[in-house]
Amino acid sequence: MSQPLTEKAAVAEPSRDVFATDCPMLSIRADITSRWATLVLAALLTRPHRFAQLADRIPGISEKMLSHTLRTLTRDGLVDRTATPTVPIQVTYELTTLGTELAPRLADLVTWVDRHSDAIHAAQAAYDAAPPTPPAIANRH
Repeated sequence: MSQPLTEKAAVAEPSRDVFATDCPMLSIRADITSRWATLVLAALLTRPHRFAQLADRIPGISEKMLSHTLRTLTRDGLVDRTATPTVPIQVTYELTTLGTELAPRLADLVTWVDRHSDAIHAAQAAYDAAPPTPPAIANRH
């Protein structure tokens, strides 16, 4: 059972309705909280990486998805892509100033999930083992 909150977390009020479907932040949130973006940003927090190093560091990511994720994060201004004119071309990815500000927050999320994964898996197993509950009927006025 979860602990009741004794203190409300200090969170700055957003400048817009972040729950609205037309919120311009929606696509940015989707970009940075995607399955792979959090891991790419967390990996780049330690040091710049070449493409193959990132692929090795993040098991399970396909080259296509890594390429797409890096392109998206570069477009969002969170990652810099530097190509060195060698044969073959060497491409290095590193965090921008904006990415450096964001990455520790996402790395904290990754650490939190790791720290609490046993409890979350136990909660999932208990939920899955329980008899199904009927869906709530919305009280619409």
